[in-house]
Amino acid sequence: MLNFDISALPTPCYVVDEKLLKKNLEILASVRERTGCRILLAQKAFSMYSTYPLISKYLDGTTASGLFEVRLGKEEMPDRETHVYSPAYSEKEFGEIVSVADHIVFNSFRQFERFSRFIKESERDIEVGIRMNPEYSEIETDIYNPCFENSRLGTVLSEFPDKLPDGISGLHFHTMCEQGADVLERTVKVVEERFGKYLPGLKWLNFGGGHHITRDDYDVEKLVDVVNYIQNKYGLTVYLEPGEAVALNAGFLVSEVLDTMKNSMDIAILDTSAACHMPDVLEMPYRPNIIGAGMPGEKPYTYRFGGPTCLAGDIIGEYSFDQPLKTGDRLVFCDMAIYSMVKNNTFNGMPLPSIVYCNEQGECTIVKSFGYEDFKSRL
Repeated sequence: MLNFDISALPTPCYVVDEKLLKKNLEILASVRERTGCRILLAQKAFSMYSTYPLISKYLDGTTASGLFEVRLGKEEMPDRETHVYSPAYSEKEFGEIVSVADHIVFNSFRQFERFSRFIKESERDIEVGIRMNPEYSEIETDIYNPCFENSRLGTVLSEFPDKLPDGISGLHFHTMCEQGADVLERTVKVVEERFGKYLPGLKWLNFGGGHHITRDDYDVEKLVDVVNYIQNKYGLTVYLEPGEAVALNAGFLVSEVLDTMKNSMDIAILDTSAACHMPDVLEMPYRPNIIGAGMPGEKPYTYRFGGPTCLAGDIIGEYSFDQPLKTGDRLVFCDMAIYSMVKNNTFNGMPLPSIVYCNEQGECTIVKSFGYEDFKSRL
């Protein structure tokens, strides 16, 4: 049941529900408390920084994929850790990265050698790591698989030196996507088999992201066991970098029906676009749930939903309803906090959805609204 009145909101808009966000954060905090591991918000999935004061009460900091995310994490969560990993850093940005990051993970030893002098010259206490590629993953879709054949992400064992260079205090791997603790358990076994000789003496080992810790069927007990096993065996600290798990099922996208038509089947055109406002619908691809809707044919009236752009493939999916849809009807897409705001765009001059925060009392505040200048300023 929604905690807010959809009729009172502008459309389209993203709504993040504080109550649901806190539920996720409490689960993550319980893992921290039971293991002593450290958990970071992966900003690539969720960067709604107005929620960072809340998130910082539960998590240890942020992790970033480049300069702008590093800055955002440092500025909006200044009292927590700021981590960064990139497949390759550029010299023009690295000086600024060094000035704000607490942990820097390199993709290769070549990058480490090139940029280590910047770290020394900064005279800051920065933890430095290398991302390894265990050449093992259970992700079936290559575009999301960091370990698919000829991947650029991480260094394979054959490229590791016999001994880690001075200055390397930890290792990092990221091999998962929306997966459970059973996958992590099998992955850790492979990491131990292939990279085990490097683990003694490390200060930390980063398990990366892709852990669906806050999903209803996730085995939290197994996660706790895996983390404790590694920490106890090697005397190091484990880091986890969930992005999706932080805001999983904590956000919505409210949309309005602009028109209905028929072309062999019923079609509804919405004021929201898969291509612009929920691009993972096309990239993943996946079919987001809509509150009150069923699968095609499950309910009496089935519609294909499309966006208002000129892209023929701007199709959200097919849904069924108990009653016919009409212009002005409101629809609520679920799980729209993650990989939505961070990936949206203004193709065709589409307005960006407003960003709304709903507190635990059901009171909604428009955090950000967008207009023509936001479109024009990008060009």
